[in-house]
Amino acid sequence: MTRTLLVVDDHHLTRAGLRVLAQSADLTDVEWLEAASLDEALTQYAGCMPPPDLVLLDLRLPDSLGLQGLRRFLAEFPQARIAVFSGSEDTFVMRQALTLGAIGFIPKTADADSARAAIVGLLDARRSAADRPATTADGHGANGTHGATPRGPSTDGLTATQLKVLELLLAGLSNTQIANELGLAVSTIKNAVSSVMLKFDVRSRSHLISLFR
Repeated sequence: MTRTLLVVDDHHLTRAGLRVLAQSADLTDVEWLEAASLDEALTQYAGCMPPPDLVLLDLRLPDSLGLQGLRRFLAEFPQARIAVFSGSEDTFVMRQALTLGAIGFIPKTADADSARAAIVGLLDARRSAADRPATTADGHGANGTHGATPRGPSTDGLTATQLKVLELLLAGLSNTQIANELGLAVSTIKNAVSSVMLKFDVRSRSHLISLFR
């Protein structure tokens, strides 16, 4: 049976590299789809029948930054099987992605064998999304154990807005960029950043980011 893999990344060389990686794993039964933006990916997904077996979704796209793309994708297609393919290795971002509904998280820094094994494992999975443990590039749970939660500072007590601000802050965005992404005033973002830094008892962004590395 032919399986379908949709790769969403705005860099052509990254998509080409993943295709070579898949070919090296003898995935000859996989139909390969590509998208360079979130809108393009959503259009392609909607046009597939049956839907793709797996979506590899980058977190930095021209029309989507951070986990906003994952949220939007799953809002439109709740049953989509999405694995985040990201240059970030922040434990917060990983934990949030899995909490939001991603079935896997594959860092772009993963070696070829680990990434290939993760993709093959996700494509071969036949269990329902409710029973399937989240998978990372090593084929295990987020910290190496099936179903485990990545280690990192607790985000309990943060509001939904503060969580989104933290996510984008860890992605390296400025206050103005975060404000534009969330559609909020810069002053609101400044207040949220201050509250987040107070929550984690840090005085600089670099210190805050280091907590999640």
